Amino acid sequence: MVAKPKVAIAWLGSCGGCDEAVVDLNEALLDVTNAVDVIFWPVALDFKYHHLEKMTDGDIVLSIINGHVRNSEQEEVAKLLRKKSKLVLSFGSCACFGGTPGMANFRTKEDIFNWVYRDAPTVVNPQGNYPQVKTKVDGKELTLPAFYEQVYALNQIIDVDYYLPGCPPPPDLIANAVNAVLQGKLPPKGSTLAPHKALCDSCKRNKTKPQKIAIKELKRIHEIEASPDICFLAQGVLCLGLATRDGCGAVCIETNIPCRGCFGPVEGVKDAGAKTIAALASMLDVHSDDEMEKAVNSIDDLAGYLYRFSLPVSTLKKRRV
Repeated sequence: MVAKPKVAIAWLGSCGGCDEAVVDLNEALLDVTNAVDVIFWPVALDFKYHHLEKMTDGDIVLSIINGHVRNSEQEEVAKLLRKKSKLVLSFGSCACFGGTPGMANFRTKEDIFNWVYRDAPTVVNPQGNYPQVKTKVDGKELTLPAFYEQVYALNQIIDVDYYLPGCPPPPDLIANAVNAVLQGKLPPKGSTLAPHKALCDSCKRNKTKPQKIAIKELKRIHEIEASPDICFLAQGVLCLGLATRDGCGAVCIETNIPCRGCFGPVEGVKDAGAKTIAALASMLDVHSDDEMEKAVNSIDDLAGYLYRFSLPVSTLKKRRV
């Protein structure tokens, strides 16, 4: 009997939605498990790290890794899976770009610890205790993973073969990616297993977008009653679909919510936030410094909005101190 290809699924620093997306394959998940041997998936089955350590290097055909890296345990697991795997798929926005947790890079580690363990209104910590990597208790040493100074995307820690973005990735792209691996029909290493065009190109509202958009003031979706049929940008609502990769199924736009950028930059663009700023600059209908300042300041936390999913891999990367 021929052994089935071995597949590992790992959850590093993320919300768990990517693992749920795998479960959302529904009946198709049975087809996947019939075709492969899932030898590591801690969220679903009882696997330990030592099971991986005992495996031969390269014995795993595919490791599907979701989540960013923020501590030493996450880095250790990522490097262990890289060593044991032929292919690594960076799965979901947190793994691909750092995700929403990556916005923590706008703050220092010290800022975060002070708020969580000292300054937040609900904190009761009279002794001022902070987490320690090593602590002696009754003569025994207890350890915690080291918390890093910033959030990292997976490819900033290990070599990644393929990328599948999304928050979370949709089931159809997950199935396509797994089938491509099993059938050996993969694109060149480093490819993103999603469409190579902008979401704006396939958006059903595209036909309502005027040839020349003139915006005097940017708005967020909660500030107006937006039409469900007209281009968000034509309504003055900030939408990132013009610089975001297609493939999500436009689920946000279908519920009258503008694109937030979870699929990351389109092919050939390194920094989606900078690309969006350049595009918006060409749309602003302003004729003085005061009008320009009003337009720019009409969005609170513009950097956070533009880099909601991609700060760690952007030109900014983190707060400069």
